This record gives sequence, structure tokens and C-alpha cells, in this order.
Amino acid sequence: MRTLVYAHRGSSKAYAENTRAAYMQALADGADGIECDIHLSSDGFVVCHHDPTVDRTSDSSGRVGEKTLAELKALDFSSWKNPAIPAAFGGLHEQLVTLGELVGLLRDAGRPIGLAVEVKHPSPFGRRLEETMFEELSALGWDAGTSMLGDIHVSFMSFDPNSVRYLMERVSPEHVCQLVTEVDEEWIDELVKAGETDRAGVAAVLAQAMTAGVDLLSSGVPQLAGPGVAYMRKYPQLTDAWLARGAVFRVWTVDDPQDASYLVGRGVAQLTSNVPAAIKEHLGLGGRQGAGA
Repeated sequence: MRTLVYAHRGSSKAYAENTRAAYMQALADGADGIECDIHLSSDGFVVCHHDPTVDRTSDSSGRVGEKTLAELKALDFSSWKNPAIPAAFGGLHEQLVTLGELVGLLRDAGRPIGLAVEVKHPSPFGRRLEETMFEELSALGWDAGTSMLGDIHVSFMSFDPNSVRYLMERVSPEHVCQLVTEVDEEWIDELVKAGETDRAGVAAVLAQAMTAGVDLLSSGVPQLAGPGVAYMRKYPQLTDAWLARGAVFRVWTVDDPQDASYLVGRGVAQLTSNVPAAIKEHLGLGGRQGAGA
């Protein structure tokens, strides 16, 4: 079994997450795939960004879904992490990329590669987020039957089991990943900052979603399982049962070489890391450093 290493929001130890620089560094690092998170802008573009707001990762504030693409492009998404971006990795206001622009970067790599798209919920646009994503990918040449876009294998992920079920109506379960984790204060804080007012209610909804996600994986669909490293260590019997029934695991966020060795020993096929080159090197899988390293 060949272990694949996906770059978590790009090579996000080197450059700000989900930016052009982080994605391009991941390609230079020889990552087998790139993971991104998506939201909709107010004018209907699928943009690569993790949080529901821009507060943590930019020089501004407010919800992603309340800003146009032009307004998002005008923000500084890089300086908080690493303002020294090589010219080859784009200018300051080219760092926020659309899903289509990310596909263009992967095409330019000229080699087979994976693209793991995490659909972020709750979204103010509901299922319009998934539908717009599918429309944009289809316009670029994505084939729903094979989930291939040229040399790019596209897979879809979400913590929201309702989104996962919705995705599986459009694409085979082998290309869909149910993400699972334990609900923590950071996740609750993220949604409260985005405008949810009932903290206890948010915690209850997240816990219910994670229980449903575990049940979905235990049922045998979808065929990709996405637990975190801590979840793998805390629930070995449960995750071994998923492995035994044939689920392909994509575990996050694997930056510690000891975690990587442990997971490969458990039979995990895909690792998601902020430092893909280092993890590939540790596992003897190659990996190379580009000009921006």
C-alpha cells in the first residue's frame, strides 16, 4: 500500500493556510495531494478559506459570505504568518484563491495529484455551496463518474453528515470522506464568532453531528474516513473496525514523524500534513523543497 501525503490547506507551516503561496509550496514539496476548505462569497464564487469569518487570517473582519470576491481579494491574508512571499508565488492580493484558481495551479503542476475539498458548514447559503462547487468543477471538465478532472483526482469531505449524504447523491461514496473529531472549545468558539448566539446549542448540534458521522462511517458508507490523529489514538477499536471493513483513511493533521509512523503501522493510507515534505522524507517517500522553502 502506497502512503499518500496531502498538504493541509497547502504547506501551511511555511505560508499562511489556504493561500496561493501555501498551495504552490505544497506542489514544490512534492505533496501527493492538496486539501482546501471552501465557502461562498456574497456574489457566488467558491473561495478557499477555512473559517466562516476572515478575522483570524486577514487584516479585516466579518463573514466570508458577506463579502464579494473583489472585497476578499483586497484583503491581506498572508502577513500574519509569513509576509516574505517569493514573487513566483504571487502578489499580496493574489493569495486568496477561488476553487477554480486552485484547480489551475494543480493543472500547471503537470502530474497526477489529488484535490481534497472540505465543504464547510454551517453555511449561510445551505446546499447552494455544494451545488455551486459542482457547477464550477463541471465547467472546468470534472467528470462526476470518475471524479477526475484531467490528472486531478477530486474528493470531497465534510464534518457535516448531511452534507456527506448530499455529496454522495452526486458522486460515488469512494470519493467522499466523512470527517470526525471530538467537539472542543475551539470549534465552538469558531461558530460563536461567526454569529451563532447559543453556545450550549452550538455544542449540542456539533455533538449530534459527530455522533451521526460516526454512525455513517460504521454503516459502511462513505468509503473515506477522516478522523484526526488524537481520535485514532483514543478510539483504536472503533477505527480498527472501520479499517477492517475496508474504509480508506485520510488522517489529519500529521506533523509529528512519530504520529506518521504510528498511523502507517495501523494501515492508514493517506496522511494530511502542514509539512508534507518532512513527512514524506520521514516515511522514505521522497519530497522536495521548492524555491519558496
